[in-house]
Amino acid sequence: MQRLGLSQNLQQKLSPQQIQFIKLLQVPTAELESRIEEELEINPALEEGPSDEESAPAESQDDPPEESSGSEAEVDIKDYLQDDDYSGYKSQSDGGDDDEDREVPIATSSSLHESLITQLGFLGLDERQFAIGRQLIGSIESDGYIRRELESIVNDLAFSQNIETNIGEVEGLLKMIQGFDPAGIAARNLQECLLLQLDRMDDGQDVDVIVAKRIIQECYEEFTKKHYPKIQKKLDLDDEEYIRDAIELIIKLNPKPGGEVTSGLVKNQYVIPDFILHNNNSKLELSLNSRNAPELRISKSYAEMFKAYEKSDKKDKKLKEAVSFVKQKLDSAKWFIDAIKQRQHTLMRTMQAIIDFQYDYFLEGDETKLRPMILKDIAERIGMDISTVSRVASSKAIQTDFGIYPLKYFFSEGITTDSGEEVSSREVKKIIQELVEAEEKSKPFSDEKIEEILNQKGYNIARRTVAKYREQLNIPVARLRREI
Repeated sequence: MQRLGLSQNLQQKLSPQQIQFIKLLQVPTAELESRIEEELEINPALEEGPSDEESAPAESQDDPPEESSGSEAEVDIKDYLQDDDYSGYKSQSDGGDDDEDREVPIATSSSLHESLITQLGFLGLDERQFAIGRQLIGSIESDGYIRRELESIVNDLAFSQNIETNIGEVEGLLKMIQGFDPAGIAARNLQECLLLQLDRMDDGQDVDVIVAKRIIQECYEEFTKKHYPKIQKKLDLDDEEYIRDAIELIIKLNPKPGGEVTSGLVKNQYVIPDFILHNNNSKLELSLNSRNAPELRISKSYAEMFKAYEKSDKKDKKLKEAVSFVKQKLDSAKWFIDAIKQRQHTLMRTMQAIIDFQYDYFLEGDETKLRPMILKDIAERIGMDISTVSRVASSKAIQTDFGIYPLKYFFSEGITTDSGEEVSSREVKKIIQELVEAEEKSKPFSDEKIEEILNQKGYNIARRTVAKYREQLNIPVARLRREI
């Protein structure tokens, strides 16, 4: 039997401006400039440039700027004339005028596809062949491989460009493209990629290259599993040194040829840190890199419109509509400047809490001094939600005297030792890395053996945890680490 009933529940929903603030908080410094330029384009009430007077920044709050009511009632013009109140959001920046010291270099280069299209033009192909070649190059992924079936490419050419062709013709052009730089480009799998690179080295006289090609052609499965005795037997080679030298040559080949050139339209660039930390005689000084955050102010011309409205006796419908539009833009500009200030305040509070928590590490850069730290630890220190800390940590980086690190680097779980002390999982990972580097390569340590060694050192850790950390370090299992 069906019944009707009433129930009450509370739901918390974010306003559109709170959602915008969250997105703004998540944007790294490298992308903040474009975000501000976008706002300047759509809001004429927002201007770039210093204020007429410098004043202290408004008192920061922990909550995002609240959404304005958008009412068409009388407006307090003073809210919009005091534009110097919003100039101080840069007060926690790196503070330096030395642009030369703060310059972050950007490396420009042609994209992978641009480079390949240029090389395609040197083949002297007719228009039809060039179109097929361009379709093939367009199918090359960022790592340099073509994984799309040639039959599908034939169909693409027929439907999209009205070019009738066949697999044989397409494969012929693919072979030409595989001769382009970088070596190994346009391979359909790793085996073909390695062979393409070895073909470039083969002059018919280098024994290492000849053996390496035979290994990849005839013993590829055994090679991937590092079954070297089986390779030696299958190739009927008496001297295992031939195998060792050939394997060393193969290992030096590039498994991702597309990585040598920037992929798509994305250019290579250096990491732009969001924070800068200096150790000044054991005193840690934190600043926020705000090179990409230009000074913003409220438009004086828009404020003047309110002055004119206040003095005007005629308050007709058209004038009210115009004023309502101006007010909306002024509210939006005021909110955006407040949001920028709040963003920087939140970033500084979060980063300072991380530094305080990991103070010993930031003094020297010794990763063994990293303490176990989770998002909740920082959230409790700064009195904010875990999701806020997560958004800051997931997309930001800090420049220290010993390198640039993503904030995620400083978070790790804890492991208890026999003495009851809690140590960072990063310390355990470092020990695992050192054990693997020092192991006898003909008899690499199994996960059980690494577990045993760690337990002897006082770390209470299970084999499955060892396996997890090994995978996070990109260390293969013992069988695949074995060498002759």
